[in-house]
Amino acid sequence: MKAERFRSFQTTRLLFLIILLVSAAVAQVAQDETQFIDTANGLTADDVIRYAIAHNGDLAAARAAIGEARGRVNQAGLKANPMLETNFAQAVNGPDNNLMVEVELPLELKGRRQARQNVAQSELEMRQAEVLDFERRLAAEVRSKYSDVIAAARNLQLTNESFRIGRESHEIVVARVALGKSAPLEGSEVQVELNLTDSTRIALLSKTEQAMSELKKIIGFPIEDRLVLRGDPGNDSTIPPEDQAIRQALATRSDITVLRKAEDIALAQAEQARREGKIDASIFAGYQRMNFGYDIRGFNDAGALVPVTGVFHMATVGVRFTLPTRNKNQGQVEAAVAAADAAKTRREFLERVIRNEVSTAYSRHARADAAIGAYRDRVLGPADRNLAIIKESYGLGYKTALDYLAAQRRYNEIELGYTDALKEHYDSLTAINSAIGLK
Repeated sequence: MKAERFRSFQTTRLLFLIILLVSAAVAQVAQDETQFIDTANGLTADDVIRYAIAHNGDLAAARAAIGEARGRVNQAGLKANPMLETNFAQAVNGPDNNLMVEVELPLELKGRRQARQNVAQSELEMRQAEVLDFERRLAAEVRSKYSDVIAAARNLQLTNESFRIGRESHEIVVARVALGKSAPLEGSEVQVELNLTDSTRIALLSKTEQAMSELKKIIGFPIEDRLVLRGDPGNDSTIPPEDQAIRQALATRSDITVLRKAEDIALAQAEQARREGKIDASIFAGYQRMNFGYDIRGFNDAGALVPVTGVFHMATVGVRFTLPTRNKNQGQVEAAVAAADAAKTRREFLERVIRNEVSTAYSRHARADAAIGAYRDRVLGPADRNLAIIKESYGLGYKTALDYLAAQRRYNEIELGYTDALKEHYDSLTAINSAIGLK
């Protein structure tokens, strides 16, 4: 009787220790899960994109280039300054001197100023398009990194769940071995399975932390601060038909707008070179005062002897022409035309690339949808039922803990594959939106 009570006490003590150990393990893995995802208060992908657009340093530098280009537009619209020339000459060995003042105003004929403005305005529009394209590419990269974190966190959560189950099963088997109801080999096998799951869990935790660090880096988020995500990428799955998407991409994508503006700049530069190679003129007006005399004396109107000198005042008005007889900017025109042809070639090539990008993204999306459908319709349901049967058999004693843990591991592998399919689905939507030109 005393032996029975002692064994009962030992069993109770073992179960109490099991509860403490399992509770500690549950608390640890729960902390692993919640440090990345908060479905109530975490940031959505759109929230993170807005933060990135506001804090990314490279994007801020690209915006500064817009201000630089806007300054060039203002400068190009200014009229040429008038020129003032003064000259004073004094005779070394006499009192003679000469003062001359002349003002000249360039006319900038043949639309020179307008041509200069067209070049600067095209450059400004290209810089603005470059910023929009930077934002488009940044948004796509943020969504991709966001999905990396979400997928890694989902896999971590699944593995944490397996670790909790394995920890519980291991402690139960340890108690059974201590009571002589299970063979020590079973405890060792369950320990190996648990260690394998724990190793996978640690690797996934590291992968999730690395994905989070990558996300923080591209959005300009302080690495030491905590960033928590909502967990749902939130990308709208409604997409236009493929032919409509191609038309929209060719019409609105910012990178092709950049090349169109580069082509406009080259054409405007060619026109500017042509205009500057034509005749130009400037008008000028001057005043000259000459104090001139001889080293002799003569009689003035009053009959007195005075030095023979005179002060003469002259005004000049004229037009000065630049005659392009030799240099008509032929080389600059040739270079600008070649640059325009190169920009046109790049634009036409990008149009073909965009068509391929859109088609590839749609094909990728279709394959991802098919994979998700296969998982949902033919894999997840049967796998869940199979695991439930094995779990029930384990509870009734028909299956060992090792059988149950192996079945749980196979189920987790299926869930991990489903995570990959979900991530591919989301990434394909991101690829479509980026190919179309959306953020």
